[in-house]
Amino acid sequence: MARRPAKQDRGDADLEVGPPKTSAAGVPAVARAMTMAVEQMGVVRTARTLLRMNQDKGFDCPGCAWPDPAQSHRAEFCENGAKAVAEEATLRRVEPGFFAEHSVAQLRERSDHWLGQQGRLTTPMHKPVGASHYEPVTWETALGVVARHLRALDDPDRAIFYTSGRTSNEAAFVYQLFVREFGTNNLPDCSNMCHESSGNALLETIGIGKGTVTLDDLTSADLILVAGQNPGTNHPRMLSTLETAKEGGARILAINPLPEAGLMTFRNPQTVKGVVGSGTPLADRHLGVRLGGDQALFQAVGHLLLERGAVDHEFVERHTSGYAAYAQARATLDWPETLAATGLTEAEIRALADDVAGAKRVIVCWAMGITQHRHAVATIQEMLNVLLLGGNIGREGAGVCPVRGHSNVQGDRTMGIVERPSSGFLDALDAEFSITAPREHGVDAVDTVRALRDRRATVFFAMGGNFVRAMSDSDVTEKALEAADLTCHVSTKLNRSHTVTGAEALILPTLGRTERDVQLSGEQVVTVEDSMAMVHASRGRLAPAADTLLSEVAIVCELARRVLPDSSVDWSGLRGDYRRIRGHISRVVAGFDDFEERLDGRGGFQLPLPPRQREFHVEGGRARFSVNALEYPHCPPGRLLLQTVRSHDQYNTTIYGLDDRYRGVSGGRRVVFVNPTDLVELGLGDGRLVDIVSEWRGVDGDRELTERRADGFRVVAYPTARGCAAAYFPETNVLVPLDSTARGSNTPTSKSVVVRLEPR
Repeated sequence: MARRPAKQDRGDADLEVGPPKTSAAGVPAVARAMTMAVEQMGVVRTARTLLRMNQDKGFDCPGCAWPDPAQSHRAEFCENGAKAVAEEATLRRVEPGFFAEHSVAQLRERSDHWLGQQGRLTTPMHKPVGASHYEPVTWETALGVVARHLRALDDPDRAIFYTSGRTSNEAAFVYQLFVREFGTNNLPDCSNMCHESSGNALLETIGIGKGTVTLDDLTSADLILVAGQNPGTNHPRMLSTLETAKEGGARILAINPLPEAGLMTFRNPQTVKGVVGSGTPLADRHLGVRLGGDQALFQAVGHLLLERGAVDHEFVERHTSGYAAYAQARATLDWPETLAATGLTEAEIRALADDVAGAKRVIVCWAMGITQHRHAVATIQEMLNVLLLGGNIGREGAGVCPVRGHSNVQGDRTMGIVERPSSGFLDALDAEFSITAPREHGVDAVDTVRALRDRRATVFFAMGGNFVRAMSDSDVTEKALEAADLTCHVSTKLNRSHTVTGAEALILPTLGRTERDVQLSGEQVVTVEDSMAMVHASRGRLAPAADTLLSEVAIVCELARRVLPDSSVDWSGLRGDYRRIRGHISRVVAGFDDFEERLDGRGGFQLPLPPRQREFHVEGGRARFSVNALEYPHCPPGRLLLQTVRSHDQYNTTIYGLDDRYRGVSGGRRVVFVNPTDLVELGLGDGRLVDIVSEWRGVDGDRELTERRADGFRVVAYPTARGCAAAYFPETNVLVPLDSTARGSNTPTSKSVVVRLEPR
């Protein structure tokens, strides 16, 4: 049996800091993954579970969205994937007696790590109005409470339906169908907080809000730029792909304020060289760009490419628009401002342009280090401009690669989880189900907080996730949730959002990805879409954590039956057989023709990506060059630019442990990484205890100064870019103002927060 978690909440009592690592994975990663898995699942269950992950006829990893090699028969999991499975397949249980022992107020005082370590939820729990504790209830009672609140609303827009990226395609489809038949487009999701900027920039430029490359493209590229991303922690299986690309002759450049061990050397635990050898050096060069300086960097590269005539004129003339205006805008370059914005030398920037000009096949990969800035959309457009100049869209081994987080966050969007749906999607939905879906746009994640805060919305329903800890401006977010009449969370495990309740609150326990889902027609299969638009099946193999659990599909369908008694949708039929859901998807969502039949092939099937064929669904049918004024964050003297980051023992808001092995941190999380030279200038010593205080003067700098504070952080001297700092989220989300968002996407600007460090 797995060990129970310690009752004591150690927090940061054992915090220690040592030197950072210069390589990732290897034997330590395997040992750490196996230790945590055995602690949670026991030896036999660990073996049975991990060997089925990311395998044909097995289940899809509930962690990141990195694709699975179609023909691979080897074990396809990584350290953090194993941790994600261990947390879901744990033998630990949170029974009703746990809630009798702990009041909501007491649970709120516990750390995120402690809450997550308690185990799987087993029973629907209800906190009545005025009560201090959650109480066990039947499913009939729990769903009745939600239905009562929803049916009492005078306007459907007063309810908000949030979604996490782990929800399957089938659950996401029926969820958005229920919400739209109910009468609202209030369908925010976790994309609003991370990759919304990518989707907007890509849609405007190439006509689709997704990447254009496959795994085969990455392994046949000449040059791969990895910008604002730490794959060693956030998408560890990407390192295997980069290793294959490197062996094929690709050059890899890391563009990031922090040097990351995974891009220095990869010790592949499935190869002899990775276990007993020196591993594979991945990045040929690290460009330690200043936070928010990526737009200036790619504008400079574009200028240099034009200057030396490194342009694919045939591609530009046949497949793009706006080139003349772009070329005119980039004809000159203010080098002093470029160097100030990037923190790089002119020689470093020219060397990058040389690499791009000399490569026939270029791929740019990025993640939240790019997307969470005020000028994020413009930055991504500048990356795309550089790719368009060289004809690196629709060419084998070339293209764009936004690397998504949650395992089905891209699939959720494809299924219609979006607050601004297209008219074509809504028309197809109406025709398929004989409903009239609303056309008014709904709220995104940031506007959800505003709506709840201002009482324009009073019911908050979350399908997975940990909204309170994922959102910016933590204090404001918590007060907004507390203002609701009802908060309801569909969850597998306990998290902070369950402790921040409306007047009435529910926790609805659900099946995990690893568990068998049996309905009236038998054992069910669900599907997911990865970061490269591959759709494949996922089959849970473990017995459910409790007989009382319902699947997400079942919860949605049963709730819909109670809220919409006169619905034209056969909700009971959809719950009983997920093949019926896929039949509807095949007729509503483009690219899913013959959905059921195509699932039989190993590795699933590829959704249409028109830019791969140089078909651009934008006005005029051509990819669009963009012209953007240079923008980058400015920092007053004595201040730093802070970015929020994950530790290695973390995936999004889930804290697996208190170590960040690659950065040399163990036993705690309240650390702030600062360049040693900056520490000298600030008069702070390595190891000093400080409070981090953010300073906010509005998006245009014209508001009265407001401050937000995160107390008690240990300063760690670290080789980040000058003038920059880093600290873990969700602990530092409190520092990110709600109104500080990316222009055009409304994504929180969690990577460019102006802060000062106050000694304690």
